Amino acid sequence: MAQGAAQVATPTGDPALFDRAHKQLLADGDIQFDLPPVHFEKPPAWIAALGRFLDGIAPGLQILFWIAVAALVLALLYGLYRWFEGRSLGWPWRRGAKAEETIGDWRPEEAPARALLGEADGLAAAGQYGAAARLLLQRSIEEIDRNRPALVRPALTSRDIADAPALPEAPRSAFARIVMAVETSLFGGRALDATAWSDCRSAYETFAFSPEWQR
Repeated sequence: MAQGAAQVATPTGDPALFDRAHKQLLADGDIQFDLPPVHFEKPPAWIAALGRFLDGIAPGLQILFWIAVAALVLALLYGLYRWFEGRSLGWPWRRGAKAEETIGDWRPEEAPARALLGEADGLAAAGQYGAAARLLLQRSIEEIDRNRPALVRPALTSRDIADAPALPEAPRSAFARIVMAVETSLFGGRALDATAWSDCRSAYETFAFSPEWQR
């Protein structure tokens, strides 16, 4: 069988016949062997102008790219700072420091708190409920900062302060209600009405006069 395969693979044709058949094939006009050259149209002038413009501003685009990268890195670092400092997560020594601050050994002074309520009531009586709520929030933050200077930091928002474990439970919850009222007024697109103001005022009374401050 191997011998038969070898016989089939052995050339047996006449080279002269092959050459003659090849010439006949080339002479056949129905078969195209030479393809016409391809001519590409010249691109419009505006494309060339755009390419030159991009080449010219390429160094500036590279600078802008690295500026954007640096800004993104700074934003991520700031977010991490807010996460660790504002939420008291991550570092063991920060958690220990926060635990020491949870003792409620101070409370807002009653006379200034009553005076503040009277000032806010005056704004509310004039229909300025949002301004009255913001006044209570601002003075509450000032009161916390005066007694807990390590708690109120520039990186923290009002909501971060409302989550701080250094505040007793009832005053912290009341402070959060004031924050919610102010955020609704400023960012929620809904002006505070008399009912919302009444709840905000009640929250400040809880914040300022809660007996939990002395525990």
